[in-house]
Amino acid sequence: MMTLILFVVAIAALLTVMRREAGAKPAIAVMVIAGVLSLIFASGWLALILLLGAAGTAACGLPGFRQNWLTPRVFKMFKKVAPKVSETEKVALDAGTVGWDGELFTGQPDWHSLLASRNAGLSHEEQAFVDNQCTRAIAMCNPWDVAVERADLPPELWDFLKKEGFFGMIIPKAYGGLEFSAKAQSAVLQKLASNESLMVSVGVPNSLGPGELLLKYGTEEQKNHYLPRLADGRDIPCFGLTGPRAGSDATSLPDTGIVCKRKIKGKETLGLKLNFEKRWITLAPIATVVGLAFRMFDPDGLLGEEKDRGITCALIPRDTKGMEIGRRHCPIGSPFLNGPIKGKDVFIPLDYIIGGPDMAGEGWRMLVECLSVGRCITLPSGAAGAAAFATGTAGGFTRIRRQFNTPVAEMEGVQEPLARIAARTYIAQAAVNQTANMIDNGEKPAVPSAILKYHLTEMQRDAMTDAMDVHGGKTVTLGPKNYLGTGYSGAAVSITVEGANIMTRSLMIFGQGAIRCHPYVLRELDAKDKNDILAFDKAFFSHAGLIFGNAARAFTQALHIGLADVPFDSDSRRYAQAVARFSAAFGLCADAAMTTLGSKLKMRELISARLGDILSNMYLASMVLKQWHETQPVQGEKEAMEYSLITLLANVEQALDDFLSNLPNRPVAIALRAITMPLGRRWNKPDDERTRALAQAISKDTPIRAKLLAPIWHSQSEGPEENPVARYNDLLKDNDRAEGLYRKANKAYSMGKLPMEALHPEDRFEAALKADVFTKEDADFMRMYEKLVLDMLSVDDFPFDAFAQKKESVINHNVA
Repeated sequence: MMTLILFVVAIAALLTVMRREAGAKPAIAVMVIAGVLSLIFASGWLALILLLGAAGTAACGLPGFRQNWLTPRVFKMFKKVAPKVSETEKVALDAGTVGWDGELFTGQPDWHSLLASRNAGLSHEEQAFVDNQCTRAIAMCNPWDVAVERADLPPELWDFLKKEGFFGMIIPKAYGGLEFSAKAQSAVLQKLASNESLMVSVGVPNSLGPGELLLKYGTEEQKNHYLPRLADGRDIPCFGLTGPRAGSDATSLPDTGIVCKRKIKGKETLGLKLNFEKRWITLAPIATVVGLAFRMFDPDGLLGEEKDRGITCALIPRDTKGMEIGRRHCPIGSPFLNGPIKGKDVFIPLDYIIGGPDMAGEGWRMLVECLSVGRCITLPSGAAGAAAFATGTAGGFTRIRRQFNTPVAEMEGVQEPLARIAARTYIAQAAVNQTANMIDNGEKPAVPSAILKYHLTEMQRDAMTDAMDVHGGKTVTLGPKNYLGTGYSGAAVSITVEGANIMTRSLMIFGQGAIRCHPYVLRELDAKDKNDILAFDKAFFSHAGLIFGNAARAFTQALHIGLADVPFDSDSRRYAQAVARFSAAFGLCADAAMTTLGSKLKMRELISARLGDILSNMYLASMVLKQWHETQPVQGEKEAMEYSLITLLANVEQALDDFLSNLPNRPVAIALRAITMPLGRRWNKPDDERTRALAQAISKDTPIRAKLLAPIWHSQSEGPEENPVARYNDLLKDNDRAEGLYRKANKAYSMGKLPMEALHPEDRFEAALKADVFTKEDADFMRMYEKLVLDMLSVDDFPFDAFAQKKESVINHNVA
């Protein structure tokens, strides 16, 4: 018995030392003390094991010993197996900053660091712009007119956008711009997101494009010329990056710029001869200035000895000789202005390079630094806004749509997708708002930008799919009354652009995070490149301590022992503790994957993708927790918070399970499963009660519905176009009264008090009035209410030949 007690005490003490990453000396002390006590009071075998363990730990863990025999051997082996980081990858890794994503890699995230930068919201000026200018802009959009009849925004809207400075949100006031915060940019795009063409047209010039590149890298002359013109809309920008052979792999672009001389107006000018073919360039058809990325070469050495200068970015006026521009692509769903740009032997002076000749070859660095910020804002904000629009319309429609004498929102088969839509909206809003706040506090979140881009656009697609499902025939019939169809189709665009989602998930999220965010990997690689064995020793053995620490934390917390101390309230604390537990499990599994696969991990994309899923869902859960912590919850928000966090944590556990099932080294996988999931799966999908509560909350006039819809256009009085969300909101305000009268009339009908032929609701209301079942006030109310309901349920029809572009080819099938 004494042997067992000493063994358990020794294990508990060692786990405590490991959890705290206290180092080799405390571990040695524990084993020596336990070994001596065992030798005196218990088993000699246990004493031998413990003392041998202490000796081994001393030999491997104490710097004075290990640096003489172990470190040189490990360093030599590390040089052989460590992945080679290319110059292109180094530039990408150096771009941006590490914040909360790095904390999640440590296995013991410091929640206080996350909560330190409180989201204070928008300034009065920014909020006024969102409430007024943005609302007026979206109220000028008729989705059918924009997507089909005009295939463009109306001219008065273009004029309004330019006049009010929508294209200059990121431009400083000194140059005539709005100089908005990242939070304000996100709020603007969420407000405009119910029309994708409008959101894209405003978002792209304020994201990856000439404006941002000029701000960060342009010469003073370039800034003074272009920025005021971009701010007030005199110049419309586009940026040519992708082409037929270079999409997500932007570094492979084949477009060239050859340094040469040419006489311009009788003067010999040093410049570039460009040959390029770009596709899928947003705003290209109307752009007045083109940002262009190309590979720059100097074969004749006119600038020096370096022949291959690398990727370079330049600004080219639209009327430059040799450039073909103006044709359009037709993006699926929402045909925003997007098209090809071609150029053959286009000559530009070297001064057209953004930043001037000194910035030749710096294009890749420019792009990755700017993209990490822009990708955090534009598409994720649009996705959050689109999801909120789906919440508003799907919740409203399912409450007023009645089948089997009941609102379909009361059917559990409908409630399940409704709850998913609401949770995706809640998660997306928390993620974009809190990550934008990080940007405003000086961070340049590279890995979170990939997380938000992938997961929020996927949530947008899923939310739109669920919204289409619960609408049924209403939204599969295109026309002016269909407010979802074009957005549903256009969701595929967000999935594809700014880094295809497949590539983002399988290569970027964990692929970049493993090196950039890990506490020690980048230091180890740097030591290897510099052949600095002492720096490697410090980094590697600190890394080893992290592995043991994560193993101890993951195992004990999975058993609910020593749960993390987190600064959250009783409603959310257990979810934060679960994130901390999974952080330790993730850190351990990430190290196991890197150790067992080495450089092959780059090619094992599914393994990388699953690790990325774990990291992503922990990050999104953290954003939800921070949002809950900082804002005043409204009635029904607890259910949204819990449903969202349960979903995200179930996703984490599923990804962890899949990773462990597919890690090639099976003995390691089995050991990892025993450590990280000793009790098996613990997180399931949200239960039926939570699903029912959340679905009912967004399909009624409730505080949580109002909060979810607050960032989007939810009122009616600002412009000429009808707002379906506002109309549903009005109907929901009267729904309780209407529902009571529906039941009253139906009960009277079933009891035979009303004529059997009174099948239409309108006929039944009139019959109820005559039978004194309804008062005149009741009947008047239901006539008006049902008229509004029927209008929202109606779909469009068209003349037989309406969709034929060639009217003469239409067949008259009913003529003999």
